Amino acid sequence: MSIEKGRILIPIARATISRALGREMQADEDAEWLREHGACFVTLTQHGELRGCIGSLEARRPLLEDVKANAYAAAFRDTRFSPLSLAELDYTEIEISLLSTMQPMTFHDEREALVQLRPGVDGVVFECGDYRSTFLPQVWEQLPECGIFMAHLKRKAGLPTDFWTPDVKLSRYTVNKWKESELK
Repeated sequence: MSIEKGRILIPIARATISRALGREMQADEDAEWLREHGACFVTLTQHGELRGCIGSLEARRPLLEDVKANAYAAAFRDTRFSPLSLAELDYTEIEISLLSTMQPMTFHDEREALVQLRPGVDGVVFECGDYRSTFLPQVWEQLPECGIFMAHLKRKAGLPTDFWTPDVKLSRYTVNKWKESELK
């Protein structure tokens, strides 16, 4: 995906958050590809630290709607953080990750699953019964070892880090991502 797509998506996310905070801002929403279904995550950071991250794992609505909804949710509905304030807006950086189609993984045990993972490339969805979590490929930067990555993914799902059962399902995806500071 081209850098030009990022130059369209990031301003849409920023305008959505800005308008919700009472600061009028416009963004170009005319590109035809914004009408195609797409799944994205919107990540907000401040001084390199996470400030909000919400997204969609499957393309169920037009990308334009997905970006707007996830930008709003990352700013105001991520339960790990208080809602974003207008005072924070100017030093909040936006990153958008556009997800590929989910690919189910086939394995017989955890060891076999770990060998298939591609650090720095794969986003991973962990599922077991009602437990579910995901990490974007960017998380490999903090957790570069497959076993540790998986342990944290299980903990994020609400399970012990050593949990495993034959009922575990894993899927992977890749992303094209754009960070606001890299587009300026």
